[in-house]
Amino acid sequence: MSLITYEDKLFENEQYTGQTVSGKEYENCVFRKCDFTDSRFLNNKFLDCTFESCNLSMTKLSGSTLSRARFNNCKILGVIFSECQEFLFSVEFDACILDYSSFMGMKMMKTRFIKTSLKEVNFTQTNLSGAVFEQSDLLNTLFNRTDLTGANFLTAYNYDIDPELNTMNKSIFPAQGLQGLLTKHQIKIV
Repeated sequence: MSLITYEDKLFENEQYTGQTVSGKEYENCVFRKCDFTDSRFLNNKFLDCTFESCNLSMTKLSGSTLSRARFNNCKILGVIFSECQEFLFSVEFDACILDYSSFMGMKMMKTRFIKTSLKEVNFTQTNLSGAVFEQSDLLNTLFNRTDLTGANFLTAYNYDIDPELNTMNKSIFPAQGLQGLLTKHQIKIV
């Protein structure tokens, strides 16, 4: 079965709520103010696509490819990105709400999370080496056997990361954020 391909197309104010879409390839497309809530985008390809001010809450992306996908000012609650194709997986988020989503087991080297809410996100066994968490809220985010080599948490906040359970060589943290690395030891830093 060949994919239906869209190139350099703008999708604006489209409503995909509750729909199932499969077998499509989007290359260099822009999705602006689209609602994907509770939709199923199965086995699709998004290559060099940008999502602007979209709602992707509870969207299923099983078998889909996200390669160089950019999300700006999007609401993305409860999305299980670990169901996407791992090959070529590359995303970045700017001013998004990613709460309750999962990237478990994904390879996300150098991923940028800028001014993004990552509350209760699951990064178990994720490779986030070189990732940047700039001004991002990591309240109750799960890092377990996560590769954080060289990751930048300089302006991130509300993180609780156990250095004994994660690889953290050359990671960058601010001095005032040390308590987020020592929580399990119940050390009081004043």
